[in-house]
Order: sequence, then C-alpha cells, then structure tokens
Amino acid sequence: MIRFHDVSVTYDGATTPVLAGVNLEVPEGELVLVMGSTGSGKSTLLRTINGLVPHFSGGTLRGKVEVDGRDTRTHRPRDLADVVGFVGQDPVAGFVTDNVEDELAYAMESLGVRAPVMRKRVEETLDLLGLADLRGRPLAHLSGGQQQRVAIGSVLTAHPRILVLDEPTSALDPLAAEDVLATLQRLVHDLGLTVVLAEHRLERVVQHADRIVWLPGAGAAPVDGVPAEVLAGTPIAPPVVELGRTAGWSPLPLTVRDARRRAGELRDRLAGAEPPAHRAATVGDPVASCRDLVAGYARRPVLRGLTLEVRAGEVVALMGRNGAGKSTLLKTVVGIHKPTSGRVDVAAAGLVPQVPSDILYAASVAAECASADRDAGAAPGTTRALLERLAPGVPDEQHPRDLSEGQKLTLALAVVLAARPKLLLLDEPTRGLDYTAKRRLVSILRELADDGHGIVLATHDVELVAEVASRVVVLADGEVVADGSAPDVVVSSPAFAPQVAKVMAPQPWLTARDVADALSVVEQRAPASVVETTPEER
Repeated sequence: MIRFHDVSVTYDGATTPVLAGVNLEVPEGELVLVMGSTGSGKSTLLRTINGLVPHFSGGTLRGKVEVDGRDTRTHRPRDLADVVGFVGQDPVAGFVTDNVEDELAYAMESLGVRAPVMRKRVEETLDLLGLADLRGRPLAHLSGGQQQRVAIGSVLTAHPRILVLDEPTSALDPLAAEDVLATLQRLVHDLGLTVVLAEHRLERVVQHADRIVWLPGAGAAPVDGVPAEVLAGTPIAPPVVELGRTAGWSPLPLTVRDARRRAGELRDRLAGAEPPAHRAATVGDPVASCRDLVAGYARRPVLRGLTLEVRAGEVVALMGRNGAGKSTLLKTVVGIHKPTSGRVDVAAAGLVPQVPSDILYAASVAAECASADRDAGAAPGTTRALLERLAPGVPDEQHPRDLSEGQKLTLALAVVLAARPKLLLLDEPTRGLDYTAKRRLVSILRELADDGHGIVLATHDVELVAEVASRVVVLADGEVVADGSAPDVVVSSPAFAPQVAKVMAPQPWLTARDVADALSVVEQRAPASVVETTPEER
C-alpha cells in the first residue's frame, strides 16, 4: 500500500537530512506507529505519504515514495486526496468551514460525493467520534480536544484507504483518546483501513499498533519491527515498559493488563516500602484566587460559579474531559476572557497557550529569544538557555513557524519563563513533547515551585501529573468535582490514573522511577535480613 525506496529529505538551508535511508513497506490493513524524539523527523515522514513533502514544504526528496501505486514525486497532494486522509498536529490550521457539520461534509463535497451518501456518512462519523451533540457548534467555540476529533472526522467521511495522523490524541482526554483509537483499530480490522500515526504518548497507542517505526534522529535509518522487539532497545518507552525493565520482566509487557498479571511478586517485594511524599511543596501565599466565577460564550456559560485558589509553591494539575472548562479558566485568570460574573485576583501571570505559535512573532528563533529577554528585562541569553534545556539543538536561524509542534511549545515556554511570572499557566504543555523533553520540563517546573512560583497545568497527560503535580483539581461542566493531593485523586480514578498506578494498585505507586528507587532500597536491606534468619529457615 505504501512503499519507501531509499528516501531522504533535506530542507532548504539545512546541512544534513532530517530523514535518511528510509526503506519501508506498509501493507493494507495495518496500524503503524511512528515514534521518535522531538524533531526526529516524524512529521516529515508522515507528510511524504500524501506529497506535502516536498510539494508544499519545499526542500529535496531523494528516493521514491509510492502510495497505492502512485509516485508522490509526480502526484501532488490533491492527486492523492481520494486515497490518503491527513490530519496534522494543528487541526485548526486545516479547517475551512465555520461549524462542525459543514467541516465533516467539506471533503466529500470536494470529491463530488452524492448528497444522500454525504448525509449518511456525516451521521455515521458523528456517532463514531462522539460528536453528535456538537454538530451545529461553531468550530471556534470548541475545546482543543473537540477540534481534534472534528479534524479526524473530516477526513474519515471521505472514506480514504490510508489515514495519516500526526499526534491524534495529544489534546484528547484519556477516555476520548481510548474511544478514538478503538475506532481506528476497528476500521483497520474490519474495513482494511491502513493507518500511519505519530504519537508521543506511547502509553495510549502501543497496544493498538501492529508495527513500530522508530526514528533515532540525526539522519539515522529508522528501526522497524513489532512493538515488543522495538521497545526493548529504545531510549523512550511508555511507563508500563519502563516498569517491566525495572522489574526485569521478559518479554516486556505492552499493556496494563499484561503487567498486572505479572506484578504480584513485585507488589510483595514492595509491601513494606513507602511511596515518596508526592511533591509536597511548602506552600505560601495565594497567587491566584477565583470566587463564584462565571465565564464562557454568549448564551453558553462554560464556568459555572467556580471557586478555586492557587498558592505559591503549588503545582496544580487541572484535569477533566474535553470541554470541561480548563482552557476557559486559564484564559479568564490571565485576562484574555472577561468573566460574566464573579471575581478573579491574580499576581503577575504568564500563559503558554494550547497553540504555542500564537505568542511567537519573530522571524527566527534567535530573534524570538532576544525579544523575550528584552520584554522580560532578563539578561541576554536567558531565553536561549531555557530553550536549550528543554529542547537542545534548535537552530538559531530557523523560523519559529517551521519548527515541529514540540519545538514550538518549548520555545513558547522559554519565552514565558524568561519573565519568571509568579503564576505560570500551561495549557496542554506536553503536546508534541517526547519523554526526554517531558523530563526536562518536569525538572524546570519543580525548580520554579521550589522558588515559590505557583503553577497550573491544564492537561490530559496523566503521566505528567504523576511526575510533577502536588495537587489535582478535576473539572466537569465548569465546576470543581474533585480537589486534593495527586495520589488521593488519580489513584482512585479509572480515567486519570497513570499506568504504574493501575499496575501496582492497591499500593499507591505513581511512576516507574519511584518503584525503581524503592526496589534499590529494599535490595540494599535484603542481605541483613538473610543474616538474621535461623539455620532452619535458611
């Protein structure tokens, strides 16, 4: 169905190729996961499948990509539209209409599908992706996750034989992500759809993949194989695989269910160990306070009398299903949205939005960093140093709009952090970030909390919450429905519990690193316990 013949891609002005030595064959009816670090070339690989690279992106493509027998060198994206459906990292950039139902119908109109067939397919897709209640809603009034589902639906209605998705679950809550991936798997198994997707949240996707293509980066040839074999040798892996490595399991588990079947002995070894105090920062004075807050759109309130306080030194994770009001709350706190009623008191605040390019204006990374230093009154080089910590190697001369979504996010985060705001608001801060970049982000957030900054993360990334949050607030329909320490809230939640918590329950372990640290302590104590046993016991 898809064939890569010794493909390499080099962008204009670059001295080295972003992809090199790509020889792959993807047959019909497979779900293939493309994984790799931020900037490793995943998006480039996906865009070669429908001809966006090089026809739209520019640069030089060497070798040949064949899709359903068509050579992408001679077939432009419009010539492949009947075969390949593509959804990029920024779904809003691909919208061409104003409301949900029109967007779902647009691709079919372009392909000349008859009206009765269009109506039937729209209804099927609304049901498949849980969009029926949003059918008449303006796209601009949807949450990021809802927009992502509409973007996926808009290409599914055209019934492509190949579906290419770049970070398809990055803005979805855990249950919505499960529904979308289960739908894709059903289309693969039942209808022979071929799906190629790139995703950083491997814990969501690995169990659905037939194969993994790992891009090591730096122009190295990709590694292709079944998930268990590839993940055994990669530096990035989902938490359940990291837990398997820590426990010495072979073969490595790919799902929570597989890990739980083997975790009894591990839980026994840790029976007397205490999980670490979960990021229990020393809190100070309030840096943000909301009282009876009502906010939203005309005739449709999103926040309904919400009351919440954030103190210096706290890392608060704001969770809840798509459309619960998380982004609206952040925008209201920072002053972008005007509240309908209620009161907001806030210290100096900085917001990293869900679409990071919204706050990037300069013509190069170097100019963006220099401008941020001036605006923040920081020493020259401050923003650049922050960026290097989060995403090493981003070229100074590159235009911010040409960066990967993960690199854009890290640049926007560095721009906001340069001013060291007392309150830092982050809307889906790990979209486009690999596990390594996420660990760097966690380190910076912990430092900021220790320095007395208040931090609020609106996120669906339960693994990030497990690593860094000291407190979790769950929203539903614009109201607070849970508020407590991270272990107390997430361990008891089937939707928001991280993988390790599900495997190790009822013991309240949240991360593979915490388990590894506890095991090392237990093993250090083991020789002493052997000495104390009687000869009969030995």
